[in-house]
Amino acid sequence: MTFCAAHNPVGAGLPAMASCQSTEMPAVPLQSRASSLPQGSALFSGQQRAGGCGKMPVTQNQQGLPRSMSEKDTIAVQLVREALLQSCAPGVAREELLSKVGIAPALLETGEGRVPASQYAKLWRLLARRGDDEFFGMDPRKLKSGSLAFLCRSAMAQPSLAAGLSTGLSFLSLMLERLPAQLVHQQSLAEIVLLEDDPEPRRAFTYFTYWMIVHGVACWLAGRRIPILAIELRCPAPDFIDDYRVMFSDNLRFDRPRTRMIFSADCLDLPIKRSAEELKRFLAHAPANILVKYRDPQSLASRIKHDLRQLPAEQWPETEALAQQLCMSASTLRRRLAEEGQTYQGLKDSVRKELAIVWLAEPSISFVEIASRLGFADASSFYKAFRKWSGSNPGHYRTLILNEAV
Repeated sequence: MTFCAAHNPVGAGLPAMASCQSTEMPAVPLQSRASSLPQGSALFSGQQRAGGCGKMPVTQNQQGLPRSMSEKDTIAVQLVREALLQSCAPGVAREELLSKVGIAPALLETGEGRVPASQYAKLWRLLARRGDDEFFGMDPRKLKSGSLAFLCRSAMAQPSLAAGLSTGLSFLSLMLERLPAQLVHQQSLAEIVLLEDDPEPRRAFTYFTYWMIVHGVACWLAGRRIPILAIELRCPAPDFIDDYRVMFSDNLRFDRPRTRMIFSADCLDLPIKRSAEELKRFLAHAPANILVKYRDPQSLASRIKHDLRQLPAEQWPETEALAQQLCMSASTLRRRLAEEGQTYQGLKDSVRKELAIVWLAEPSISFVEIASRLGFADASSFYKAFRKWSGSNPGHYRTLILNEAV
């Protein structure tokens, strides 16, 4: 089976990128600050925790393990429920299915449970095999076993990612009745748009499963992660979206007039150089090999980014001042961040990019105002930085994101 998540589709340790050429790490979700970040964080406010320092506490879960140990490589139990809801007919022994893949049925009754990504991947394989449907019964037509392997073989025969995506989307549009799709290239941006006729939107899980297939295969074809600038969906926001933000993008927008995924058009020119042996390995290990690690909200990087968001950019501390507020040396701060795959400059750029994307979706905020809010000397400097972060001109991005025509 060839299900692929958005981050890391070509192997563990692949750096997340802000564009097809850059190496920016992914950002913490803007819209889930209250739930996914530690409360009362005040690294930059001068407040000190017990002991006199702003050192990060080690949080414990119900099993007594540090959160950073217990929640890596895991999937929220809400997504397990969604997979069963979409795939299992009434009367099917769900407990038997869960037991076969090592998931305790009682875990589904909890609100905050998580399961190993490997077990979730086994469940998906089992559901697809039992139903002979690699889209889990979410379309009137079955995506029969072997369809995704055929999709990959067809797409990898193309010279570029643009051609490979077009081939793959044509195949999926032929196989799935209700989710025809089109690749659109608009100046510095590209988008994949679902051309739905049904006035009623699909469930969020259906859309995200589709994007998981398309984006995951695209990343494998290109040999690198294709950064997603935004995903818009026709459906309302589901009760639980944290894992979707980690898998795809922090910039998820719901209740939109159409469903589409937006990314830098630079990626379309990437060559496809995949062999039959590489395809065999990819299919053999999917989806477990591409399900992302849980992003620890208690990490030092997450705490720093949380506090950066609370301050105007001109008040962001320099490295030495930040280290002093954290009661550590600057070299220790750099080492701690490096252990998490981060740099302080990268965190600042990541927050600037997050905020820029949010403000660009607000037509009342001018480019000059956005540049000022982000601490740039002028709009030209902001333009250059946004292009570096996203691979797109901010004017092109605003035009596309505000174009609501169906």
